[in-house]
Amino acid sequence: MALTKRIIPCLDVSDGHVVKGVKFENLEGVGYPPDLAQRYESQGADEIVFLDITASIEARQTLFESVEKTVEKLFIPLTVGGGIRSVEDMRAALKAGADKVSISSAAVQSPDLIDDCVNTFGRQRMMVAIDAKREGDSWIVYTQGGRKNTGIDVISWATEVQDRGAGEILLTSMDADGTTNGYDLELTDSVSEAVSIPVIASGGCGGPEHMYDVFQQTGASAALAASIFHYGAWTVSQVKDYLRDKGVAIR
Repeated sequence: MALTKRIIPCLDVSDGHVVKGVKFENLEGVGYPPDLAQRYESQGADEIVFLDITASIEARQTLFESVEKTVEKLFIPLTVGGGIRSVEDMRAALKAGADKVSISSAAVQSPDLIDDCVNTFGRQRMMVAIDAKREGDSWIVYTQGGRKNTGIDVISWATEVQDRGAGEILLTSMDADGTTNGYDLELTDSVSEAVSIPVIASGGCGGPEHMYDVFQQTGASAALAASIFHYGAWTVSQVKDYLRDKGVAIR
């Protein structure tokens, strides 16, 4: 039996508000994390990703109070990321109610952090987020909320992340982010082919047809989206019905 695909709404949080932008810029507020998380759970979301997108830039911890409020009435898994720089930060996120923790910038700066977190909490709780930007025929890893070009090749970083024990990769195409023109299928397929752990496709979803494309044409195990849900273009349940009708095995 085919593994079922997951649909994951994303809450990009800044100053306690959920925001949305295009290519990581021009952010505007769209609501409060607890309200949106509950709405998406009631619509049938499989998980929620909560990313404090300015924590790394502002060199501060994640807004754990906001996480606690979001998790209060939530029964589906919540992944929390942004500003996680140590085993202690991860412990605090889990204590606040996160089921999984995502690290990005800190993992690139100190790759051993992945090993340390996995050894402490287990690989099923460890997600590594990779923000990727195309350069020529390949993709480069960016950190600090998409502001810093690390010069690191995305495929080699994805395989290293897996080798260090990460349980999952959240892969965002910076080129596609917020454009609603569809996921970067080539990027997603290349990373999915290179690793055996689950890859969540992120960046560019404009409708369920893009989720269908990413599930049909790549090895992504989940599709993450924000704009289509935040602005009410589609509900999670409508997206799932569309995909089921197309023959995609959905949770």
